[in-house]
Amino acid sequence: MVDWSGGNDRGPTPKKDAIWACAARAGQADEPVYLRNRQIAEDWITRFLTDERRAGHRVMAGFDFAFGYPAGFGQTLIGTDDPFAIWDWFEAHVNDGLDSNNRFDLAGEINAMFPGVGPFWFNGLQRDIAHLPRKGLDRRDHGMAEKRMAEVQAKGAFAVWQLAGAGAVGSQVIMGLPMLARLRRRFADELRVWPFESPDAPIAIVEIWPSLIAKAVDATKPATHIKDAHQVLLLARTLSVIPADTLRSLLDVPPNPEGSILGLGQQAMLLQAAIGHPPPLRNDCFAMPRGAHWTPVDSALAHLKQHLSAVTAIETVAIAQAAGRFLAADVTAHRSHPPAPNSAVDGYGFAGPAPEGVNTMPLISGRAAAGQPYPGPIPNGHAIRILTGANLPTGVDTVVLQEDVTATATHIAFHGPLRQGANARKAGEDMTKDQVIMHAQRRLTPADLASITATGVGRVQVHRLLRVGIMSTGDELRDAGQTADAGHIYDANRPMLCAVAAAWGYDVVDLGRAPDDRPVVRTMLTAAAQHCDVIITSGGASAGDEDHMSALLHDTGSLALWRIAMKPGRPLALGLWNDTPVLGLPGNPVAAMVCALIFARPALRILAGGAWQTPQAFTVPAAFSKSKKAGRREYLRARLKDGQATIFASEGSGRVSGLSWATGLVELGDDAQSIGPGDPVRFIPFGSFDI
Repeated sequence: MVDWSGGNDRGPTPKKDAIWACAARAGQADEPVYLRNRQIAEDWITRFLTDERRAGHRVMAGFDFAFGYPAGFGQTLIGTDDPFAIWDWFEAHVNDGLDSNNRFDLAGEINAMFPGVGPFWFNGLQRDIAHLPRKGLDRRDHGMAEKRMAEVQAKGAFAVWQLAGAGAVGSQVIMGLPMLARLRRRFADELRVWPFESPDAPIAIVEIWPSLIAKAVDATKPATHIKDAHQVLLLARTLSVIPADTLRSLLDVPPNPEGSILGLGQQAMLLQAAIGHPPPLRNDCFAMPRGAHWTPVDSALAHLKQHLSAVTAIETVAIAQAAGRFLAADVTAHRSHPPAPNSAVDGYGFAGPAPEGVNTMPLISGRAAAGQPYPGPIPNGHAIRILTGANLPTGVDTVVLQEDVTATATHIAFHGPLRQGANARKAGEDMTKDQVIMHAQRRLTPADLASITATGVGRVQVHRLLRVGIMSTGDELRDAGQTADAGHIYDANRPMLCAVAAAWGYDVVDLGRAPDDRPVVRTMLTAAAQHCDVIITSGGASAGDEDHMSALLHDTGSLALWRIAMKPGRPLALGLWNDTPVLGLPGNPVAAMVCALIFARPALRILAGGAWQTPQAFTVPAAFSKSKKAGRREYLRARLKDGQATIFASEGSGRVSGLSWATGLVELGDDAQSIGPGDPVRFIPFGSFDI
């Protein structure tokens, strides 16, 4: 997919409003390519198509500018509406350099061929150009439709006649058609142009308009990314995963000389495909740089943050079902809150301010109450009875508390001064209509539901709950309640990890225990991948003879065996099984819990559609002594007592009871340290991990 530009060279630094291209295959998108000018872009596109054809691949190439003009344009220009003849004409007449081109002059020359002023407008140059107006007024006499049928159907699309100004596309068309003409000639019978020709060819060129999926672009674009780059990535990725029969339905458009936009009329389906079904993770998403013997904790966390993305589908649900779900799109207020000025107290309303001293006012009959607004205006100098939440009647902007008023049936009296606007709420002082009140990736709290509902929003787009499968491995394990001899241990990890994932708000699937039997483990993983979004295992994550989990993931080509420089903890086995991410934790319960808190928790938030979150830590005095060597980060089971951090009596990772004793972790950094009583240490309460 290519986002085109009609302007000059944009320089070496990637910029918006430039040319961007992105290729995707089966949901896996390459990084968008910044192309600083049309000459570089045409060369890149030509080489890309050539390489793909040599590899035996078929290509759909989309360009975001109109392939044609309103019917009749070609008749006046060259005597025919044949779109390819129009392309050839522009190729012959457009002069295109790095810093200048003749698009505005050419548009003026074309206008001279038409009656009246001519269809093109908006001269973007400082010098005047004959027959090219700067504004689009009084142009009805040129004989052409203002828009193609495609632009009429595409809400918000600009006419091909406007050459400059925000959102204008006319220059892209003039500067893009010559390139398409050359591509068509270069690839000859291997290339077809939709909808003028059947797209059933090795290379199919189509017209696109990324604004068809604008909501998906806005909902998924990282704050630091350039929109033009992100939208070609998202559109390429979306079209690459649409089923073949659905894609054929998008292309089922009768040939016409004006052209059309791919997906026009099926925006809802295209948007759902763009935002509803995230692509699978890259097979190498867990690969750390080669040569690293021990991976620092911060490096591992940064890698997960950069390479993971949401894997859950998106759905629209009622507010009542949205608690705990991650937003997939920003929430915009349907109306202001409060929708009208209203009273914050029970009292009497009037036009303020009130001066110092005793204020006496006539009291009109009637009252204003919540849901029962007073129908008429209040005369200046008069007051009206008003209750909390009632809309302020016309002529009222100030309310005096009823406790401060002496009232009769006809008058009120109170002591001033009272400022104008006292005890009154302004319309929209909390939230305003069309304001973004919640951003995508936020996990909705009960308070969020109140804020959203207060603005009239009844349904929101959220990610489906992440389905987390929990599996333990090892012949030595037994479930609690079963008979166990001296060679067996009870599986403490699975109930612990299931409870942790449930506390994080995910849909937990207990996958049971896997024996030390590689074919059985393979079968269990395959079954789990069919109904889980992510699989967390414990045990078998190292590289020994019975570490079958690592071996199986290694066979997929996706295994990353991370040797994390931390204590407690052993290597983490991360990989993909049938496109489902697998996080292999250590078998020791203490190490499994600590690794789950430090690594699995933020990773699952990203996979579930949320934002990366670092746990809140506090600096407190130590109530212990300890020395540690450099090279590893250590996490000590700890609790606070009298404002100081006390650590568990034993650091042995086999002492699982220390997890119950602790209320959090003391984190000691990677450097060598010598801690004594009173020294500041970093304490992370378990509550910061949402458990």
